[in-house]
Amino acid sequence: MAFETISTIGMGYIGLPTAAAFASAGKKVIGVDINQAAVDTINQGKIHIVEPDLDDVVKTAVATGHLRATTVPEAADAFLIAVPTPFKGDHEPDVSYVEAAVRSIAPVLKQGDLVILESTSPVGTTEDVAQWLSEERPDLVPPPFNVQNPVLNINLAYCPERVLPGKIMQELVNNDRVIGGITPHCSERAIELYQTFVKGECIPTTARTAEMCKLTENSFRDVNIAFANELSIICDELDINVWELIKLANRHPRVNILQPGPGVGGHCIAVDPWFIVSKTPDESPLIRTAREVNNYKTEWVIEKIKNAALTFERDHGRKPVIACLGLTFKPDIDDLRESPALHIVQKLSQEKLNIIVVEPNIPISIHIPDINIYTNSIQLDDLENIKDKADIIVLLVAHKEFRKINFKHSQIMKFCSI
Repeated sequence: MAFETISTIGMGYIGLPTAAAFASAGKKVIGVDINQAAVDTINQGKIHIVEPDLDDVVKTAVATGHLRATTVPEAADAFLIAVPTPFKGDHEPDVSYVEAAVRSIAPVLKQGDLVILESTSPVGTTEDVAQWLSEERPDLVPPPFNVQNPVLNINLAYCPERVLPGKIMQELVNNDRVIGGITPHCSERAIELYQTFVKGECIPTTARTAEMCKLTENSFRDVNIAFANELSIICDELDINVWELIKLANRHPRVNILQPGPGVGGHCIAVDPWFIVSKTPDESPLIRTAREVNNYKTEWVIEKIKNAALTFERDHGRKPVIACLGLTFKPDIDDLRESPALHIVQKLSQEKLNIIVVEPNIPISIHIPDINIYTNSIQLDDLENIKDKADIIVLLVAHKEFRKINFKHSQIMKFCSI
C-alpha cells in the first residue's frame, strides 16, 4: 500500500519540518494542530517558529498544494504524532498529549494505515498507544493487546527524531533513523515511509529499544555537560580559568570535555533523562545526579549575579543595571523551552533588580512567558542600546550577534563559551 497522504499531528518544532520534508518530496500532507493561529499561519505559507530554510520549504509546499493545516484530523495513509511530552508532579512524564492525539485520529483510521509516534516518550508508550487504539477501534486493534503476539490491522511504530535546532531541515534528511516497530512488519512499513525523503540509514529494532535509544542519547549528553558544569563551579572556587583549563585538557588525544553553560535547556536533554529515572529510580543514580548538577548550575549562576549586584551597589551607592544577553535555551534559535537563561532572568526580575534583556531571535514586542516586560524592573532592548546603559553584562547564550561585541567599560560575567 502506497503512502499517498500523510498526516502530522502537532505542527511545532518537529512536526512542521517533518511535514514540510514529506511535502517537498511530493506527498500530500495534512498538518494537524490545536493552535488555530499556527494553522492559519501555515496555510498562509508562513511559519510560526524560527528555523533556517524551513520558511522557503513551507511556502513552496503550501503554494503547490502539497501542504495544508487544520485543527481536526482527517483520513490519511500514515499518521505521525509529534506532540509535547512535558512533566507533571515530580518530574513524572506527562503523556496526556500523546494519548489525546492518538484518540483524536482513531475515528479516521482504516485498515492498513501506519501510525508512528515521534514524541520523546517513556519506555512502553508505544504499547500504550496500541492499548488506547484498541479501546477506540477494537476492529483495528483487538483488545486485550498482546505485545508479544499482536494481531493488528494497522501498523504501529516508534521513531524518535534526533535533529539539532538550527539544522533541522538538513538533519531530517541526512541523519540515520531508528525505527521501532511493534512487529517487524511494522518496522518495514515505517522504513518505507521515511525513505520518502531520508537519505540516512533507517535501522529497524523493537519499539521499546527505540524509545530507550532516544532517552539514552540525551542522557549521555546530559552526563557529559554535567561534568563540564561541575568543573566550572570547582574552578570558580579555586580561582582557575575554566575555559583555559578545558582548552588545555582537551589537548590530550582521548579527552574531549564540553563547554560549561548556565544549565541545560530544551525539550530533550533537560527532560529525557527524567523519563529513565522515573521508570527505574533505583538503577539510575548517575543519570539523576547529572540532572541535579545541571539544574544546580542555573541556581549557582543566579547567586553569582546577585552577589555581583550587591557588590556594585555597595561600591557605587545604587543598584546596577544588568544586561542579560540571551533568553533561548541554545544559540541562534527562538526556542524558550526549559531555557536556563529564561529561568535566570525570571528569578532576577523577582529580586527587583534592574534588568535589560537582549534576545535577537525574539521580537522586542513579544510577551515572554512569566516575565512582565511592562514593569520598570525588566525590559527588552536592542544590543546597541545597552552599551551606555549596562553596569553589568551577563552572557547567557552564545548567539552569533554576541560574538562580535567588546564591552571593555563594563563588568562582564561569562557563563557560556563564545
